Amino acid sequence: MSRFFVALLPPQDIQDYANQIKQYFADRYTSRGALKSPPHMTLQPPFEWAYANLPLLEASLKEFASGQQPVAITLKGFDAFAPHVIYINVVKSQELLTLQADLMAYTESNLGVVDKVSKSRLFAPHITVAFRDLTKQNFKAAWPEFEKRQLHFEFTTDKLTLLLHDGRRWNIKSEFAFADYGSPRQNSLCS
Repeated sequence: MSRFFVALLPPQDIQDYANQIKQYFADRYTSRGALKSPPHMTLQPPFEWAYANLPLLEASLKEFASGQQPVAITLKGFDAFAPHVIYINVVKSQELLTLQADLMAYTESNLGVVDKVSKSRLFAPHITVAFRDLTKQNFKAAWPEFEKRQLHFEFTTDKLTLLLHDGRRWNIKSEFAFADYGSPRQNSLCS
């Protein structure tokens, strides 16, 4: 079994900015966990899936994505899941909340993928920059620095991204375009 998750990735310039912050946390606060994945907003949390059945998973996500419209995303400031995680705040829009709920329902009914934790709590879209490996002491040192720090980005996302864990980090496996915004771009990884 392989581990996958489905996310929205910001444009490359915003990924670069987020990666600089992740590296800052790694260097200054020894929190390196966030560097193990590209900057993203998780829609479908990590799940196990047989790699041999990857074509079914990809075909299903392609079908779901083809029925979606692009979604406007606003990133504003920083927030935290105290006392360990600091993240770039994603403003909750009805379109984003609907996309996430629809994807969760679709993967459950069509693929049997269920995340029990997500079913019991509200969706909190975010882009993690300091992961659970941030100690309480380092969180207390870092949070005042980021709590009031200004950040504002706006962009439109037009595709879902499937990420695959290689045993060390998360890598982009494939992307699925929304509506008629081009055909899906697939990045093949060596398996």
